[in-house]
Amino acid sequence: MKTKSNSLEWNKGNNRKIPKNIVEKMKDYPDFYVKVWKACFEIFPGETLTYKQLAKKIGMPKAARAVGNALSKNPFAPIIPCHRVIRSDGKMGGYSGPCGINKKLKMLKYEKKTGKNASMDL
Repeated sequence: MKTKSNSLEWNKGNNRKIPKNIVEKMKDYPDFYVKVWKACFEIFPGETLTYKQLAKKIGMPKAARAVGNALSKNPFAPIIPCHRVIRSDGKMGGYSGPCGINKKLKMLKYEKKTGKNASMDL
């Protein structure tokens, strides 16, 4: 799967924001997790990033494992779309949201096909 370089602009251009109740709850988590989750939120529906790419995006290119750990602790899935983050070898990695990896695969397939946000439609 390819990545979309303008995902941040897409979010800003469409005034897409993390819901206020989630932003408020994020204050209870480590700053690193919040940084990862916010960067993950910027991934465009239908596109993916690797854990390594997400680590680079937050300015910590050697922190791919830590990024994966932060995503495994994501209590806001699928709103914070950790399902859009995959391994560098193209495999799915894990998914902490409801129904696990099968749900991740279903959501990625839906988003790739429609370009719509699976967290809103499924």
